[in-house]
Amino acid sequence: MHRRHFLASTATLTSLAALGPRSFAAEAIPAASEELLREFIRANDAGIPALLAKQERRSGHRWLGGQVNEYGLHTAQNTSGFISALACAACAPGSKYYKSTDLVEPLRLACAYMLAAQHPEDGTVDYFATNFHSPPDMAFILEVVCPACVLLRASPVPALAALAGELGTFITRGATGLVTGGVHTPNHRWVVCAALASANGLFPNASYVARIDQWLAETVDLDPDGQYTEKSTTVYSPIVNRALITVARHLQRPALLESVRRNLEMTIFYVHPDGEVVTEASRRQDRYQRGSMARYYYSYRTLALHDNNGRFAAMCRQIERTARAQIGELAAFLTEPALLRALPADAPLPTDYAKHFSYSTLARIRRGSASATILANNTTLFSFRKNSAALEAVRFATAFFGKGQFTADTLEVRAGSYILRQSLEGPYFQPLSAAQIALGDHTKMAPNGTLATNSKAMRQQSNVQRLEASVEVTEISGKFTLVISLTGTAEVPVSIELAFRHGGKLTGVEPVPRVTDAFFLRSGTGNYTVGDDTIAFGPGRVEHTYEQVRGALPKWDGQSVYLTGLTPFKTTLTIS
Repeated sequence: MHRRHFLASTATLTSLAALGPRSFAAEAIPAASEELLREFIRANDAGIPALLAKQERRSGHRWLGGQVNEYGLHTAQNTSGFISALACAACAPGSKYYKSTDLVEPLRLACAYMLAAQHPEDGTVDYFATNFHSPPDMAFILEVVCPACVLLRASPVPALAALAGELGTFITRGATGLVTGGVHTPNHRWVVCAALASANGLFPNASYVARIDQWLAETVDLDPDGQYTEKSTTVYSPIVNRALITVARHLQRPALLESVRRNLEMTIFYVHPDGEVVTEASRRQDRYQRGSMARYYYSYRTLALHDNNGRFAAMCRQIERTARAQIGELAAFLTEPALLRALPADAPLPTDYAKHFSYSTLARIRRGSASATILANNTTLFSFRKNSAALEAVRFATAFFGKGQFTADTLEVRAGSYILRQSLEGPYFQPLSAAQIALGDHTKMAPNGTLATNSKAMRQQSNVQRLEASVEVTEISGKFTLVISLTGTAEVPVSIELAFRHGGKLTGVEPVPRVTDAFFLRSGTGNYTVGDDTIAFGPGRVEHTYEQVRGALPKWDGQSVYLTGLTPFKTTLTIS
């Protein structure tokens, strides 16, 4: 693919002046961008045969033209991705499917399926995993098919260009539904706005913009740390960033980029040395899940170019190195060719810092290849990375009335230390008074055989037991000391779990009988090694073998090392 040939084919697809500080129309594509684009095209081409094979092609089938998901259900979500992939292939110079009429019929059938799957009364679709007649899921789909419509509309092949009209019918029906439809979660507001802005770019409609303004009047839910309400670093934060950029681009609202900018600045400090991102503080389904920064690539690239920001450019290049195969931005590169401009020169990314994000009750410390996270309001109180070696969680629990899993109420930063605290009470309950019984407040039992909550609330407490737990974390040159203390009721069993990622080698520990991937560290120092990277931890301590105390969370899905004791309990654990 010749650079100028590509540019001539795509320059008419979209306005290039929306966010960029200068016109891109007369520039050649830099070599790095051209190679990245070629990789996107090759990857998309490679997936086309499998997608075509999965399309429903049985004549007379109710869902003719649809794509089947892994559970055998024909879904609008899968079919929208199919339409995007085929539209990109047919419209990308350099693709082996470029201008191919072989894709016309599969695309036509897919568009027909989308119209059949769309509810006529409200323009929505179903998301079979959980949502039905769902405006938010329609918004997510419009974000996918609007760029496909842009590509098809600009195709020089009449049969392909004609498909834009069929797809446009689906888009306008869906957008009309979003003008009145509701949402479930905070990010849905901005996804709906992005979908309406994209639809308005294709089919201008004042009602679309009015609905966007209605949602935007609520203001973006960004805290002073730069984090969105859902704190979902691998899923919804990048979704919100992209949505706000889309609205800013289509409606000329550059002020919306400030929220994106602040989130991207904050997220730089959430990145581990290997390019994975911290997920422990998430309020959504990605909590504790591994995830790369790939979904942020579009936002970092857009703002790097818009702001001439070297740190954002450096993050783009880091994502290209660590998660290149996951980027998947072909549709964006084809419909927003200004993204292909040369990134500014790198500015150094921070690799030596201690940052406290108070609104997320989280602290991040990085010293070169060592990276740690300290958390309150979380059952994971500490995690640690050394390049590819991952201690995914330090957790502890006591057998205190079945509710002793440590979850700190606060994270206090004091004189270079990070202090986590939890207070628990375990009461017993007295008989109801004669007056209470006379009023009909008889003894009530819950279905599980315990006193019902409303019964407990009216009873006098006695024999109250208390347990105070604290963890003080200090750090010197990437070496962390955790002082874990428990006072109050005596002889309560304590179990500390160090949860390492599967795939490493543990030494200095002994297996826990009858439990797979569970070990005791009885004394001295243990080591966890992955390749050339080793995490050292200790000293060990095993006063009993009740490692899975009642009330504790199930064992982590990894290689867990346990230290145990009885209250009053104090131990100093060093991790480096």
